[in-house]
Amino acid sequence: MSDSTPTWKQPSLGDPLQYIKGVGPKRAQLLKKLDLNTVEDCLYFLPFRYEDRTEVKTAASLMAGEWVTFLGQVVDAGVIRIGRRRKIFEMVLKDDTGMVRAKWFQFNETYFADKFPIGQQVILSGKPSPRGRAGLEFVHPDIERVEGEEPEEIGSILPVYHITEGLSLKAMRAIQRNVVEKYVGCVEEILPEEILHRQGFPGRAEAFRLAHTPPRDTSPRDLDRFKTPAQRRLIFEEFFVLQLGLAYRRMHSREDTKGQAFKTRGPLIRDFVKLLPFELTGAQKRVLGEIMDDLEKPRPMNRLLQGDVGSGKTIVALTALLTTVENGAQAALMVPTEILAEQHFLNIQTYCRKLGLHLELMTSALTTSKKKALLESIEAGRTSIVVGTQALIQKTVRFHRLGLVVIDEQHRFGVLEREALNKKGWHPHVLIMTATPIPRSLALTLYGEMDVSLLDELPPGRQPITTRIFYENRHQAAYELMGRELDAGRQAYVVCPLIEESETSDLKAAQEVHEHLVREWPGRTIALVHGKLKQDERQKIMADFKSGAIQVLVATTVIEVGIDVPNATVMVIEHAERFGLSQLHQLRGRVGRGAHNSQCLLIAYPAVSGDGKARLEAITQSSDGFRIAEEDLKIRGPGDFMGTRQSGMPLLRVANLLRDFQALELARKEAFRLIDLDPGLADPAHRGLKRALSGVLGERMKLLDVI
Repeated sequence: MSDSTPTWKQPSLGDPLQYIKGVGPKRAQLLKKLDLNTVEDCLYFLPFRYEDRTEVKTAASLMAGEWVTFLGQVVDAGVIRIGRRRKIFEMVLKDDTGMVRAKWFQFNETYFADKFPIGQQVILSGKPSPRGRAGLEFVHPDIERVEGEEPEEIGSILPVYHITEGLSLKAMRAIQRNVVEKYVGCVEEILPEEILHRQGFPGRAEAFRLAHTPPRDTSPRDLDRFKTPAQRRLIFEEFFVLQLGLAYRRMHSREDTKGQAFKTRGPLIRDFVKLLPFELTGAQKRVLGEIMDDLEKPRPMNRLLQGDVGSGKTIVALTALLTTVENGAQAALMVPTEILAEQHFLNIQTYCRKLGLHLELMTSALTTSKKKALLESIEAGRTSIVVGTQALIQKTVRFHRLGLVVIDEQHRFGVLEREALNKKGWHPHVLIMTATPIPRSLALTLYGEMDVSLLDELPPGRQPITTRIFYENRHQAAYELMGRELDAGRQAYVVCPLIEESETSDLKAAQEVHEHLVREWPGRTIALVHGKLKQDERQKIMADFKSGAIQVLVATTVIEVGIDVPNATVMVIEHAERFGLSQLHQLRGRVGRGAHNSQCLLIAYPAVSGDGKARLEAITQSSDGFRIAEEDLKIRGPGDFMGTRQSGMPLLRVANLLRDFQALELARKEAFRLIDLDPGLADPAHRGLKRALSGVLGERMKLLDVI
């Protein structure tokens, strides 16, 4: 089959790569491994690094650790054995000023011997390193033959792409060069002229060309930092289309939507505040002011509430729930797990009873008769506030007048689950909460259409938490430390990990830890709590732990959020290497809530991965949730950070949320300004942008029904 595009077809960015010169069916399959299927995919597949070959170094001028290009002649080459099994391929090269060596630990002996015989001129690119007293050597450098005249690569800045086995970097460069040469003329400009002028950006087609084949006078430092005008334009464009979608959705979801305007700060709220055994923090008062202002408006609130562990989000949410009830409407609080629903229910129930309000708990654990009675109570309006899991979004749940939806730990729900609860009422107010700090760059990307409130102040009296790592050989030392705290009258948690592959093995591991502790400490009260226990049994254990009747609580998945036991001063986390960084931070936040210093003891077992070690080190070095979230984002990337269920996470092919945060801020300002000026993108100059918005984000952001 021909490698060229069929002659009867006009070139298009959607053309499959198989027909590109230098590809063909076999290489097309290799490119698919890199998620490259079309010409457009290749254009967005930018080099991750660049090699500066504008200046060829001589052997005498080489410096260790500096990335260089060296042109020389092979004077000796061959395989050298190291011990019984290991072999390396070593090559000696010379130019007019001296000699240098190069070696490869992974090589094809026949290929090297045929391709680089004695006397062959070659180009090496890499970082030379010291070779004792014998000068410098290259380890695994890029190497190419010099055929005839000086090769094109000398005097150029060469792109370096990610590749896959079976596809060389040289072949990848040739494919990308062919794509750019043939198709860059098909690239449509989508950014408005005034933005290009204001930001000093090149056109879209020119940006792709310059990013893949930068001129020799381009700054290599700027290229590697993605700071050239061409790279900045492509990064900006990606963020701009995303933020335009958020601005578009925000305007069209609010523009004509009438909500329920509530009266706030009424007698019920004043009575509630009197019941609180503590003074609200300044941050809580500020955030409550923002929420109350929203509730007073005749359009639905759409607010994200972020707060670190223990910052007091539950009290803020309860104030909003009570305000809704005081206005004759119902309120719903949805959380991801039954244990968390029960914890919220128990915490809120105390206040609701004193205020004479009807609070109910809805989970899948309800008996048929109890569920039927609860459904009737909700539909009739007798239930003021309902706390529940995903059971709340079932079709059988009908509210009499739903005025407020609060969603806690929102990142564990998919977009459709959140919207399903939102549709249960007539445009209810929506408050989304998270105790998982989200870096600002990610929050702007995922929730850019929402207003954001931040609880950035911890209640007074919170104690510092010392976090320490205990590898397997010091496992016993962690438990001895916990024992000393128990002797002093304190309480402790022991958490075992959730391994998705086998819930049975999770439970078994927790049971074994529980049984071991019962044998080791026969005089102590030690309980086990997990998701398979009956609801009333689970609630009794949690209540006994809170009252102090239980000294040690062993759990499978607990407890990241909700339970507040001031006397608990030790959190032991078994197999800490299996937890995410933000999850470790959440668990740690269960202690340090009383008058005593607290400790989080991380027990890790081999083999700990590189990412696992990075997470453990990061959690010991900081107690700032947002700094930890930034580290987590670096380690895991945005998709994994939010969890696989976060279906709203947009794809970023060029931009990087951490590296390019300033570009994100700039793109957001420009996008919201444009939507203010042209809400429907009706200006003919914005047609290309409207098509891009629909094509890139239509289904993902549910824009097709309004574009």
